[in-house]
Amino acid sequence: MKLTVIGSGDAFCSGGALHSCNFVEHAGGRILLECGTGVLAGLKRNGISPEAVDAVVVSHLHGDHFGGIPFLFLEYLYGQRRQRPLTIIGPPTTGPRSSALYAALYSELQGVELPFRIDYVEMSGGSRTQAAGFDIESFLVPHNAEPFSLGYSLTSPEGTILFSGDSSWTEEFVARSEGIDLFLCECCTLEPGPPMHTSYHDLLGNRARLGCKRLVVTHLGEDVRRIQESAFERAYDGMVIDIA
Repeated sequence: MKLTVIGSGDAFCSGGALHSCNFVEHAGGRILLECGTGVLAGLKRNGISPEAVDAVVVSHLHGDHFGGIPFLFLEYLYGQRRQRPLTIIGPPTTGPRSSALYAALYSELQGVELPFRIDYVEMSGGSRTQAAGFDIESFLVPHNAEPFSLGYSLTSPEGTILFSGDSSWTEEFVARSEGIDLFLCECCTLEPGPPMHTSYHDLLGNRARLGCKRLVVTHLGEDVRRIQESAFERAYDGMVIDIA
C-alpha cells in the first residue's frame, strides 16, 4: 500500500504546489483522496494513468478539494475513454455540485452523455462505506464548508490512513490516530488563527498525544513551507509514502 502526493498545496497553491490530491493504491484498488484542480497534471507528471482511479473521496466542497472532478470527466470522455463505473464519495450535494461545476465549465458538453456510470455516495459523521478494497469511515471536522467538512479513516489489509481533510485542531485526531500507520494532516498556517485550519503550533503542542506511527503534514501554507527545520515531515508534490 502506498500514497503518492499529487498536490500538497493550500487554496493559494503556496510554493507552486498543486491543490489537494493524493493517489492511494493497494492490491485491492486505487482511490483519489481529494481531487483538486491540478489532478490531471499531477497524475500524468507522476506516471499514473487517470483511468487507474477506481474511486474519488473528497472531504468537502471547496474548489481546491473537488474542483478537479470535471477534468476527470473530460479525460474520460475524450482522452482515456472510460467505460467502467466511477465511485465518488463525499458530503451531501457532492453529486449535484460536481454536475453543476462540469456544466459551468463545459456547457456545450451537457448534451454529450458520459460513457460510464457515476455512483455518488453521500457521507456524514460516522458513515461507513467500501470502495476499491478500502473500508472508509468519515467523521465531522470543524471547517467553514457547506454543508460540512469530513475527515476519513481508510483501512485495508495492507495498512491504515487517517486523513484530516481541512480542519482546525480537534480532539478527534487524538482519538482516531492510535495505532494508525499514517496520519496525513493539514497544516495550513504557522500560528493558530480563525477556527478553520490546523496550525503548526497546534500540532507541536499535541504531537505527543497522537498515537500514529507516522505523521505527514500537507495543505501547506507559505509560512509553514519557510520553516528551516520543521518538527514534522512535510508533504511535497510527487512524494511517495510506503505504508506498511
